[in-house]
Amino acid sequence: MRIVFLDRDGVINKYPGDTEYVKSWEEFELLPRVTAALKKLKTHGFEVVIVSNQAGVSKGLYSQEALDAMTQNMLDEFAKAQVTIREVHYCTHRTEDNCNCRKPKIGLVEKTIDALAKEGLEIDIEKSFFIGDTIRDIQTGKAAGLKTLLVFSGKEKPENKQNWESIPDFTALDLFEAAELVISH
Repeated sequence: MRIVFLDRDGVINKYPGDTEYVKSWEEFELLPRVTAALKKLKTHGFEVVIVSNQAGVSKGLYSQEALDAMTQNMLDEFAKAQVTIREVHYCTHRTEDNCNCRKPKIGLVEKTIDALAKEGLEIDIEKSFFIGDTIRDIQTGKAAGLKTLLVFSGKEKPENKQNWESIPDFTALDLFEAAELVISH
């Protein structure tokens, strides 16, 4: 099974800005061409899994219920376009909690692999991708053995390349362009 792991903020929805959080559905703004990109990936046989750090929950900036509501609304929006997301996993811990699920650690990817194994399914790591808008996402993908793709629709910008601690396998303007790259590889 081929999977595309996606970060959320800056890839699927508008990046709220450094040190800011999307705290409610009212603040959640889907980026252009996201649904079309997801549809394209699904049409070409990729399963889509969203993995995202959401420390705003443990910081008390929004509740787990608010995060769950945002997620359900997002999934409902995709469902209207006949797009299903295989799984959504969040790390709601803060950096100082030192958990194994906060990216750049690979706990969220491992959680997906374990869940699929329980269904008798196996991920083809060499044909799977991690798409994110930060170098932390790229580090996560590389640590998990996935091909990595950095999109410039969120936090990271191409002019910062000399400062990147980890170099992505590919870069793209947004998720739609990233989906085309994934399909062509």
